[in-house]
Amino acid sequence: MHVRTSFRWLAVTATAGLAAATLASAPAHADDATAPGGAPVSDSAPGAASAPGDLVKTEPSAFHPLPGQPTHTKAWKIHYRSTTAKGEPNTVSGTVIVPQDGHKGPRPLITYAVGTVGVGDQCAPSAGFPRGTTLEANLIQQLTLRGWAVAVTDYEGLGTPGDHTYTVGRAAGHAVLDAARAAIRLPEAGLSADSPVGIMGYSQGGQATSWAAELHGSYAPELKVKGTATGGVPGDLPKVAAFNDGSYGAGLIFMAAIGQNAAFPELDLESYLNPAGRSLIGALRGSCVADGSVLGAFKKISDVTTKNPLEQPDWRQRLRESQVGTRAPDAPVYLYHALADELIPYGVGKQVREDWCAKGANVEWHTIPLGEHVSGVITQSPLATQWLADRFAGKPARDTC
Repeated sequence: MHVRTSFRWLAVTATAGLAAATLASAPAHADDATAPGGAPVSDSAPGAASAPGDLVKTEPSAFHPLPGQPTHTKAWKIHYRSTTAKGEPNTVSGTVIVPQDGHKGPRPLITYAVGTVGVGDQCAPSAGFPRGTTLEANLIQQLTLRGWAVAVTDYEGLGTPGDHTYTVGRAAGHAVLDAARAAIRLPEAGLSADSPVGIMGYSQGGQATSWAAELHGSYAPELKVKGTATGGVPGDLPKVAAFNDGSYGAGLIFMAAIGQNAAFPELDLESYLNPAGRSLIGALRGSCVADGSVLGAFKKISDVTTKNPLEQPDWRQRLRESQVGTRAPDAPVYLYHALADELIPYGVGKQVREDWCAKGANVEWHTIPLGEHVSGVITQSPLATQWLADRFAGKPARDTC
């Protein structure tokens, strides 16, 4: 069970709990918050913009990796048009961050997808950046220190009305690509349609960025994507669920059930739940990753259901639709996975590599021999960042297929 790494992971999520506690006073929906300057945030509607990536609403924000930490950046919270997994228009929130370094003219843009933060609206990255409580902000700062602009999606339903469509690959891929489009269309950001774009994320963000890489050519071909750095990818959701059922990562299964049901209400999650399940799902809907992980830890699917939904044809079909590796990314990929990952099996990440290579993708694959899920992103982030810098510089990518 990788007991040592599980305690390390729980320690990290306990740290995330401090962020969740800091945000506990935040409103239930980020739409009800106020901007740093006191500007009100009003509800937005999908019909307010006509094309994916169009801006619906913008407001000043701030980017702090730690509370009050200066970063010499400007930030804007944005609401932008995107597309659901069913192809319908929706509105997603996010943040655009631009270094204030005196650079004139366009600069590279990273569209960044964070790992699991939870399904409560107060957990959204855009809610934490002004307070210095978003867990991956220190990794994002590595990007702004290079002079790159960064767009960070909140994903569908995280910080906007409705449940977060957690683990629904197509919706997440759309949100990542449309965040880049929105950043380019934000006049204050100083970007252009010719700005080179990199895609970056890990864990949940690894799924989202992998989907963005696969969808780029068909969904957002105008973006000048130079490469994707992605790791800890949950490419096969049924295998990830089976691995975590009854383990310390079980809360991720139940959050994923909320996410799939949010995208596909006809799955009717509530009809499968027993009283304990209804109580757990109700609590998880308002939780961030730290408290959600504790709530769900070591529970089995059978503990909270009258019948396992993941064994039903309609659920299995929807989970298959989020599979990573069914199409080749059209730009190079830096892909990595920890050998001792205690949440997403190493074999799942390796299968993504094999599937992409079989389809002719350019993949530089890295096994992390020491460490586990959380340490994987910490140790690889500087290397992945340098890999993206090489792509922006026009250097050829190393293909290890």
